[in-house]
Amino acid sequence: MRSIVEAGTGLDVRAVISNRPGAGGLEFAASHRIETKVVDHTGYGTREAFDAALAGAIDACEPELVVLAGFMRILTDGFVARYPRRMLNIHPSLLPSFPGLHTHARALAAGVKVHGATVHVVTPALDGGPIIVQGAVPVLENDTEERLAARVLEVEHRIYPQAVRWFVEKRIEFTADGAVRVRGARIPTQPLISPGTDS
Repeated sequence: MRSIVEAGTGLDVRAVISNRPGAGGLEFAASHRIETKVVDHTGYGTREAFDAALAGAIDACEPELVVLAGFMRILTDGFVARYPRRMLNIHPSLLPSFPGLHTHARALAAGVKVHGATVHVVTPALDGGPIIVQGAVPVLENDTEERLAARVLEVEHRIYPQAVRWFVEKRIEFTADGAVRVRGARIPTQPLISPGTDS
């Protein structure tokens, strides 16, 4: 969320909404004069009731795009259907590999040589929506889960604002089979796969 807010002009962040009253992002947003809201999931008896309250808070802001950032709750199909093709998420793996939790530990256990992050459109399938952009890092011989996660996080901070900007610029198109194509996207001048270091 912070990387999107700090990405510069053209990204009008209407509000930051959290399900946790103590989330650090709320203080950061308020310091940037962005409206904040809390919809505490512990105050709702069912997932559907929480999702309805969350949707009400979102809809009051009349957003063009809903961006999930550090939101760790599974949303109901009805909630997802409310924002078709206009809700994005970032996942810390190169989907379709390692959906769900503990992605860095699972990548290390599997012995993969390349790991990374994926920005995708949210659909009812967990981490299964159309892919917009991916960023990759090499997995080094002496990597720990923490070191690998830190390098992937750097990639996340680059690709998520880029994906949001593409959406705002109306450059994201859906093919007949539901995949994403980014109109006019150029190959980055620096490769997404960085060499990494052992230091």
